[in-house]
Amino acid sequence: MRPTEKASDYVIIGAGSAGCALAYRLTEAGKTVTIIEFGGSDVGPFIQMPGALSYPMNMARYDWGFASQPEPHLGGRSLATPRGKVIGGSSSINGMVFVRGNPQDFQHWHDSGATGWDYAGVLPYFKRMETWHGDPDGAQTSALRGSDGPLHITRGKRKNPLFNTFIKAGQQAGWPRTDDYNGAQQEGFGPMEATIWKGRRWSAANAYLRPAKKTGLLTVLRGFARRVVFRGKRAYGVEIETKGRIVTIEARHEVIISASSINSPKLLMLSGIGPADHLRDHGITPLADRPGVGANLQDHLEVYMQYTSLKPITLYTYYNLLGKGRVGVEWLLQKTGLGASNQFESCGFIRSSDAVDYPDIQYHFLPLAVRYDGKTAAKGHGFQAHVGPMRSQSRGTIRLASGDPSAAPEIRFNYMSQPSDWAEFRACVRHTRRIFDAPAFAEFRGAEIQPGDAVQTDAQIDDFIREHAESAYHPCGSARMGAADDPMAVVDPELRVIGVEGLRVADSSIFPRITNGNLNGPSIMTGEKAADHILGRQMLREEV
Repeated sequence: MRPTEKASDYVIIGAGSAGCALAYRLTEAGKTVTIIEFGGSDVGPFIQMPGALSYPMNMARYDWGFASQPEPHLGGRSLATPRGKVIGGSSSINGMVFVRGNPQDFQHWHDSGATGWDYAGVLPYFKRMETWHGDPDGAQTSALRGSDGPLHITRGKRKNPLFNTFIKAGQQAGWPRTDDYNGAQQEGFGPMEATIWKGRRWSAANAYLRPAKKTGLLTVLRGFARRVVFRGKRAYGVEIETKGRIVTIEARHEVIISASSINSPKLLMLSGIGPADHLRDHGITPLADRPGVGANLQDHLEVYMQYTSLKPITLYTYYNLLGKGRVGVEWLLQKTGLGASNQFESCGFIRSSDAVDYPDIQYHFLPLAVRYDGKTAAKGHGFQAHVGPMRSQSRGTIRLASGDPSAAPEIRFNYMSQPSDWAEFRACVRHTRRIFDAPAFAEFRGAEIQPGDAVQTDAQIDDFIREHAESAYHPCGSARMGAADDPMAVVDPELRVIGVEGLRVADSSIFPRITNGNLNGPSIMTGEKAADHILGRQMLREEV
């Protein structure tokens, strides 16, 4: 018999994007909550300074260090799969870009069995969670945006002329402008939004967890979750390892897994919920045979289209020890300057062809030619666009490598396994060249660094993608939501794990299909909406 700790009303596994939001709303309702987090403190400039975003996701202190199995359609490469191992989860190590997704994404969720998760059903939760600050030079209010939520959403000042040049070039290449891709119109080029407030990363920990702790109803417990424990088929707690002991943290009402799209299906399987034969192979007695656990894994891939700059106006000026030092000192003293921005200040959402109903390509523009992880900056001034398709049809799996809870799971994204993926990615490359060939870039655009002018044919572009495509770090879908009678669904539309009682999942693993854009926003929304389901409240709806 494991020793048990004092019970809370609810036990949440994971102090990440959804888990923090959920803890906040449950304590706001007067419930006691224990949140279990393996990672440590998020205090310090590497996390809190937006301009330092390339550091935490490459630090073992903050990142689980996952990687995919060799990907057969990407030349056998194993791709990094960072997930936050720190208070705030991946919201403490991500790029801070805020994208809700497209309304049609959520209609697809609803149509595929996630009843009530259409746009009308999620919009009120997006609004409830945010304080939207609009554009520094434009609108500050909108009927589609929130004005008093915990999560501050801001825009950079776009002082570097290249940011607005990218927006103008997109229009010259034939696409519209959008003044708010999270509002009435996603399609087009415009300013990008970020979870940054007063020069700091406004993570789920800053927005939700710290206020929740002030209520006195929240306990944050440092420990490694091993499995959910059951009496019969009802979850009553979580077995964790902490301070060299294995103890059980009990929940009076429910256990909620919010451990990420990588760790949540792993925990479900370790707890006896998953494909029965796979569980038996690892010595685990099946409690609920749910073949959808660990299936339906999705992600966004992207490539970096890079150009030299004819003018010395890019961030390369600061890409040296002295320059970084100056940026860091200004941020430490005043929370201003380049360190107060993630440098993703303009973007685009476009359709790969007129036959596509709504945008299926996303752009992040950056006034520097460098990898997302901060490595291999081009020697000299340059700029780039991160570009990739939004709705790949490829699906992968999360599987146990061992019945040992400490073993990392096996991650197989099966990237680029569908012919349509290649066609969409070729469109990404060719559309991007159109944008950078637009008149607005004439005074800035030098040689194409990557892929390079020699890469023109379908076969050449395919080779470039195979060698250079990287994850945009948006894994999701591995415990998908659907109708209770859907054999491949893992949770029902109230996020209850099908086949057991007293257990829910609330994070990006429940997404039926990946949304347009970065996933932090939809993940936090999931935590917000989950709280109302758990509390038995009337669900919010807002028809548009």
